[in-house]
Amino acid sequence: MSRYLYYPGCSMEGSGRSYRESLEPVCAALGIELAEISDWNCCGATEYVSVSTIPAYSLIARNLAIAAGERKAGEPLVAACSACYLNLAKTDRYMAEQPALGVSVNDALGAGGLHYDPGTVRVRHLLEVILTDVGLDTVRAAVKKPLTGLKVAPYLGCMVPRPDVYDMAADHENPKGLDMLLGALGAEVVDYPLRTECCGGHMSQIAPKVGLELIRRLVAEAERREAAMMVTVCPMCQINIDAYQGEMNAMFHTHHRMPIVFFTELMAVAFGLDPKKVGLGREVTNARKTLVQALKAAPAQTLAAAGVAAGTAPAPVHRPRPDKRALPMPRMPQIPGMADSEVEE
Repeated sequence: MSRYLYYPGCSMEGSGRSYRESLEPVCAALGIELAEISDWNCCGATEYVSVSTIPAYSLIARNLAIAAGERKAGEPLVAACSACYLNLAKTDRYMAEQPALGVSVNDALGAGGLHYDPGTVRVRHLLEVILTDVGLDTVRAAVKKPLTGLKVAPYLGCMVPRPDVYDMAADHENPKGLDMLLGALGAEVVDYPLRTECCGGHMSQIAPKVGLELIRRLVAEAERREAAMMVTVCPMCQINIDAYQGEMNAMFHTHHRMPIVFFTELMAVAFGLDPKKVGLGREVTNARKTLVQALKAAPAQTLAAAGVAAGTAPAPVHRPRPDKRALPMPRMPQIPGMADSEVEE
């Protein structure tokens, strides 16, 4: 087992719960030990840095200081959430590049008995660890149920491939790491040119027409490429594109029903795990029916041969969002009569 320090982030207990449930068995199968750092706090997501710089970077740096104190053999700090990865990595870099910022942040950390020297902890994204440390050959060897016939659109979002933090992607405009990983699972990866475009984040609440148009472009292009689902690495992207499709359809008079899943969910299924036990089906636009239909097809068949393109397979069920008076990022709706751990067939 290869040991990594792990920063889960807040979304893993909420909207990204399926991500957490699927990455745990996937990491176990690949020999990755994730040692969660103690007493971690929220990274501040996307807005806090623009509201109050020093408190925001101090909040993030607190996690880096904790990680630095808990390393046993120079392990890197792994984040699965794209926003968490970006915030942790850029805080480390900006503290090194801007000494005045580093001094101010450490003054704040000192109130809690902490200190962080930039460069002490290397921040990495889970996807990059799987691609570079584990390798695709090891991933292929773990596959028990190839995702043959499942057409997917790989969607990284705008945060992970940014070149201003750590050089995670060789080609920041057209990174293909996620494509190759999904291909190693046996899935048919469509050529999706919007893989690094922004989902709009909280623009869905700030400027709905702008935010929903960004979502519409992503979903419409995935459908045009005949993808059965979009696969992402980012909890913000997953909940944003998934939960707001209903409002997007209402605004633009469209009928899109595109399931949005985490890459670890498909890895877990390909590794032989039960889809419902790794969170598939908890999406607002249910992905499980589409996935099950694809997996029932014979290895030589495609989704079209199985009837998806012709419309004979069950269409994903889109569940409406909660009342608009609810908090901006909705919780996954509960299914009457089912336990919280169960998902719809």
